[in-house]
Amino acid sequence: MSSHPQALIFDFDGTLADTMPLHFRVWQVLAERHGFVFPRERLYAMGGIPTRDILKTLRAEQGLSLDPLAVAKEKEEAYLALLDEVLPIPEILAIAQAHAGRMPMAVASGGTRRIIERVLQHLGIRHLFAAVVTSEDVVNQKPAPDIFLEAARRLGVPPPQCRAYEDTELGLAAIRAAGMDAVDVRTRLPEPAN
Repeated sequence: MSSHPQALIFDFDGTLADTMPLHFRVWQVLAERHGFVFPRERLYAMGGIPTRDILKTLRAEQGLSLDPLAVAKEKEEAYLALLDEVLPIPEILAIAQAHAGRMPMAVASGGTRRIIERVLQHLGIRHLFAAVVTSEDVVNQKPAPDIFLEAARRLGVPPPQCRAYEDTELGLAAIRAAGMDAVDVRTRLPEPAN
């Protein structure tokens, strides 16, 4: 791993964009509508896992009869309705802005391309990233390294020369499995107000 990275890769939800509280609000509406339990701690523990896969897990654990793809689509639509409320995470965005034009950068997110591209545009930061890799671009999701390896491939930089930023244990495990320098952004953020 390089102490002088040649490329930077950023997770999106909870790293570049303060989206997790909005995701939680939408999940609570879906939980009530479809009769499942999904507490905040579980959502944060499953950060980086695509919605459809979370729903498959909840269906199996709680004996639900929902269609994971249909409910994932429902969640996406409800989340898009809150798009105007999404704010950047200034401390991490500042890192990306400081390196803009100086080295290639990518986003590697467990979200869907439609959502990630829309939020990047909303925040006015899409131009900072040469590549955006989403859950639709890889078969194996975090904690597998695939999404970070694909981001490095698209940037044309060997994985050991990349530094990646994440806010979840699954994501950090994926970065380390990719052989990259892992930065836990939670250590760089102020404590959340309760």
